Amino acid sequence: MDYSSKEVAVEFPSFRLYKDGTVDRFDGDITVLPSPYTENGVRSKDIVISPASGLSARLFLPKISDPTQKLPLLLYYHGGAFVIGSPFSPIFSAFVASVAAEANVIALSVNYRRAPENPLPAAFEDAWEAIQWVAAHYRGHGSEEWINQYADLERVFVGGDSAGGTLANNIVLRAAVDGPRTVGLILYFPFFDGDEERNKLLDYIFPSYSGPGDLLVNPLSDPNLAKLGCSKVVVFVAENDSLKDRGWAYYEALKKSGWSGLVEIMEIEGEGHDFHLIKPESEKARDVMKRTVSFLNQA
Repeated sequence: MDYSSKEVAVEFPSFRLYKDGTVDRFDGDITVLPSPYTENGVRSKDIVISPASGLSARLFLPKISDPTQKLPLLLYYHGGAFVIGSPFSPIFSAFVASVAAEANVIALSVNYRRAPENPLPAAFEDAWEAIQWVAAHYRGHGSEEWINQYADLERVFVGGDSAGGTLANNIVLRAAVDGPRTVGLILYFPFFDGDEERNKLLDYIFPSYSGPGDLLVNPLSDPNLAKLGCSKVVVFVAENDSLKDRGWAYYEALKKSGWSGLVEIMEIEGEGHDFHLIKPESEKARDVMKRTVSFLNQA
């Protein structure tokens, strides 16, 4: 296809979005297969959450030393500006597997629909369907054996990085009203829309986007923030990330909202957006992992 004649709407280092609604993903869709057993003892498999919608996920199970022990479950939403990446991408699959291994938790990484082929709010709808599917496993009545047998669904956490953090926050906020309550929320370098100007990307992938105050992507002024459906939150921000101020603003807004839980924030010096995925063996990425493990193990 001759892309030279197409008008560019917005361009990022990893993708280019055209005004005709098509997208050029520069890295393609590189994926890795699930593993029946890996070096860190984590097994993984790909599952279908909804045959009707085609919603799928990758499920991670850490090494089980006591088959009678029930483990916390982490519901995870990957980043990628709602446009790129999947649970099957090497960086996301490796990261979630590492969390499962080090924190000794079951993890479900959701393959939500991506824009622009499936404009927002499709990703939010899929994110919500995933937590409802998890809730259907209470008392062992669900369709997935690993969750029925090993998951403690009184200890469900929700997390996500970048755009996935936006999804995670929205789901925990919505769950406070009409869904299962969760223990904690983990936001890695979250993408929250700002109040200063319109987000050009959202103009093209979110047809009903009403501007920077749209509560679906900007929860900072949401009057229901005080009802966030969990008891603790940790927010990670990075010094050299252009989204850092939005993470700090969310932290301050949640503290001032009247919410009764505990919110903490960790700023990493000298690093940029989602660096923990790109340099997972670095000392500062290890610090992020250690804080994650501590957060998940305090339930």
